[in-house]
Amino acid sequence: MMRAGIITVSDKGARGEREDITGKVLKEMLIKEEYDVCYYNIVPDEIDQISNEIVNCCYELDIDLLLTNGGTGFAKRDVTPEATLKVIDKEVPGIPEAMRMESLKITPKAILTRGIAGIRGNTLIINLPGSPKGASESLQVVLPALKHGIEILKGEASECAR
Repeated sequence: MMRAGIITVSDKGARGEREDITGKVLKEMLIKEEYDVCYYNIVPDEIDQISNEIVNCCYELDIDLLLTNGGTGFAKRDVTPEATLKVIDKEVPGIPEAMRMESLKITPKAILTRGIAGIRGNTLIINLPGSPKGASESLQVVLPALKHGIEILKGEASECAR
């Protein structure tokens, strides 16, 4: 079973002023797809804290799939993509491209999300929007391909198309 982690990036959530509905929705989606959601945390919109949390999940916790949600918009404190770029080894542009493309069919505001995806070590990291609707719709787009990508990353599958 693949190990997954969820990091919610929210100042209000980290202070206990807002319930993290998005994190719960993502957890339910992952469990339904038979991921072992073995890590969950809420951190404030602080670039170093987000980066440290990502690194911890990749190496200390050996997470296969790490989803962040929140901090991907235009607000001054939205720094999740920058924190992610700071620690990844490789970008995976197809994931956010696909998510934005499908989201654009629902709302023109989809082009305003700045989320990225990348790899650090053997962990696939994906930035999702902070809203439950946006995060779940975005994850639904890419979820069918993720296990195969992670298997390739871990050396358990071939990249050859079948």
